[in-house]
This record gives sequence, structure tokens and C-alpha cells, in this order.
Amino acid sequence: MPVASPGSDAGGSPQGGPPVVGGFPPGFLWGAGTSAFQVEGALDADGRGESVWDVFARCPGAIEDGADGSRACESYARWREDVALVAELGLGAYRFSVAWSRVMPEGTGRVEARGLDHYERLVDALLARGVAPILTLNHWDMPQALMADGGWAGRASVDAFAEYTGAVAGRLADRVPWWITQNEPWIIALLGYQLGLHAPGVSDLGASLAAGHHVLLGHGAAADVLHAYPGARVGAALSLFPCDPATPSPADVAAAEGSDGYVNRWFLDPLLAGGYPADMREHWERALGRPLDVIRDGDEDAIGGRSDFLGVNYYTRRVMAAAEPGPGRPFPWQVVDPGGTAPRTDAGWEVNPAAMHDLLVRLARDYPGVPLLVTENGGVFADAPTHDGRVHDRRRTAFLRGHVAALAEAIAAGADVRGYVHWSLMDNLEWALGYRPRFGLVHVDYPTGVRTVKDSGRVYAELARTGVLQPDPAVVPFG
Repeated sequence: MPVASPGSDAGGSPQGGPPVVGGFPPGFLWGAGTSAFQVEGALDADGRGESVWDVFARCPGAIEDGADGSRACESYARWREDVALVAELGLGAYRFSVAWSRVMPEGTGRVEARGLDHYERLVDALLARGVAPILTLNHWDMPQALMADGGWAGRASVDAFAEYTGAVAGRLADRVPWWITQNEPWIIALLGYQLGLHAPGVSDLGASLAAGHHVLLGHGAAADVLHAYPGARVGAALSLFPCDPATPSPADVAAAEGSDGYVNRWFLDPLLAGGYPADMREHWERALGRPLDVIRDGDEDAIGGRSDFLGVNYYTRRVMAAAEPGPGRPFPWQVVDPGGTAPRTDAGWEVNPAAMHDLLVRLARDYPGVPLLVTENGGVFADAPTHDGRVHDRRRTAFLRGHVAALAEAIAAGADVRGYVHWSLMDNLEWALGYRPRFGLVHVDYPTGVRTVKDSGRVYAELARTGVLQPDPAVVPFG
């Protein structure tokens, strides 16, 4: 197909500049994403129960500048405006999450119909605009009531999640084509249960292992519920980080392989290849000093073979060096700065589209026959409206262009990618970092809630409309 990589001469613009990027398959989805806690606000509306993030936000110092989700982007009330924005951008898909605590305030048992009514209105409005809903069931906001059993570290979470899935599917599975059960199991386990930097703020290595495993079991249980509905396509969205050695030394190469097992294969293999990787089982057993008895007979069969697609969340790579295990480092490797002259986001992350290309090609090779959906890709850039009322975020536009070019090349190389969902539709609450990081294609003025489409959003709208990303980073006509 006619694609061109950045810097090549093939398919170049008439002015001789960077190439036009195109050649995406028919029906390719261009979308953008949000999650409930990050945008909705209205934490006490319509019978919503407390989530783990509500409680975590009240802990002094847990969230930067003492921020919380009480207002966020006010999307629970302004959802019609946001649907209109999605349609105005010409997007074919919108990824959003259902807040578990709006549907089951106590985590299990009673179903709050008003919460389901809200999401039904949202789904119907999207479909009326020709936008495919991509629904995420768990984007980190577990009901606080389930912490009585340890949250995800407790096995009861699996049955609770299946029950919640049934409540949402019973209302929406006849209309929602794409279902993401779990968002970023590794991040839930690492930041929520190992390091305590995210809700629920647990710092325990064994709890982290249990939480990650139960999140995957929850995926399997939810998939079994959803597959009772014809047409429901089910997958999990994984935070995948290509792991490169800092040097060619055998020790650093082994560190990169171990890190890949810890971050990527520990979740990919049980979902798509029949079970947990043996090398990482050994690493976990050494770190914990005991067998992995949380993984019971039959568990891997209950996780695998249930994914109709894989959601790929890609932001950057990890450069790894060998290191001795010690306090705060349970495994024999460490992340090091990549160095070099590559651009960085305002979060300090290296911008590396080539690593996304290689990741997608690797997934197609290692897990053949599994369609891919890029469910998150984006960067933090703190551009604000200027005197003309516009947001000239040229760095995000360049980020977008580089990654879309890498995506096109991966498809040309054989990766079966069905769509690309940019993170995020709008600036929002970025978890423990509060409202400072801005990921959006749309700028949000938090005191007023006013939305302003950034230049990157205008470029993305043209891409969604035509399937072609033009080479000139200048703003294209919009609206």
C-alpha cells in the first residue's frame, strides 16, 4: 500500500517537503479517548458511590496541588457538548469508560439505573452521529467498598467485576461494538499496589502480583459474559513499553529481556499465548521468596483464548541496564535515561515513533492472528491559547505526524491494526499529577470548562476526514 516513512522521498509533498502519510485500510477507525474519573466530575450525582480514587485524593500529598475529581472537565453534565465535539472533529470512534461506582455503588449487588441511563444516552448520541463507541469497563476507578476484600489483590474482585460487566452489557451490548475490559493491568499492579503512587495506595510486592493476576482473571470472566452477546468484540488494553538495552553488553541485554517479561510478556502471554512466561515466574519467585500460589490450577485457561483484539497503549520505550536487586528494586534491572537528541515531551519522555512501529510489527509476529487497536498514544505538551484564541501546539502536531507515519509503515509491514485512538480527546485530570499535564487535542480551561480545539486537533480532524495526514504542520481549515 502507498505509505512513506518520515524522511523518505516516496510519496513526498509537491513542495518537496516531508511525505504525505496515507494508505490506511478501508474502515480504519480514527478516534480519541477519555476515562470517567478523568473527565466526568459530578462525584455525588445520580447515586454514584465512592471509588478508590475519591478516597486516595483525600490523602494529603497524594495528588499534585491537592487536586481531585470533583469537577474535572464536567463531562457528566456536558456530555452532549463533548459528543458534538467528537462529531465536529469527524472522528469515527470515541473511547470512554463507564464508572463502576456509578453502576454498582457498593461494587456488587444493587445496580444504580441512573448511572446506566447516562451511559445509554451517551452511546445512543454517539451512534446517531456515526461514531463507534469503544467502551472501557475498568479504567482504574474500582468502587471503594471492594477494598474490604483487598480490592484487586483479593480474589473476590473477579466475581465482582463479572457481575458489573453483566449489568453494563445487559443495557449496552446490543449497541457497543468494541469492549475493553481492563485498562493497563501493569500500571494498576505497579502504581496502585506495588509503589502506592496511585489509588488505592498499597505498597506491597505480593499484593501487586495478586492484583495483576486478578485483573487478568477479571478480563477472562468479563469476556465470557460479553461473548454471550453477538457482535461484541472484547479485548484488554495493555501499557506496552519496548525495552532496549542501554549497551550491547550481555548483562544489559539480559536486563532488557527481563524488563520486557515484567512489563509486556507477563500480560501478553497469558492473554494471547496460553500462560505466564516461565522466565518471569522465576524472577517473581526469587523476588518474593516463595511459590506463586496466587496463580491457581485452571487460572491460565480462564484468562487465555478470550481476546478478539489487543488494545495497545504506547507512549515511549524503556532503556534498561543491569542492576543488583535491593530496596525498591525487586528485579535485577533498572531504567536509565536514553540520552541522545530525540525530542522529549514536557513529561520528559522520549518521543520515539520508530519504537511504536517495531512494537506493532513484533506483536503481529509473536501473536499472529490477533487484530490490534492502538487504544492510547499521545504526549504531554503544555501549550495554551495565545492572543488569537488558538492553541498552536506544533510539538503535538509533530508527535502525531511521526506516530501516524510509523503506524502506516507497521501496517504496510503486515501488522493488522484496525484503528488509532489518540490520547486524549481533551485535557483532563492526569491522576496523581493533577491538572498540570495536558494530553488533549482540545484545550480545557478548567475554571470555566471552555473547550478549544488545538491546532493538533485540526490536523487530526483532517486526517479522520480524508485518511491522509498532510505534510505541512500548518493549520488546516476546520469547522
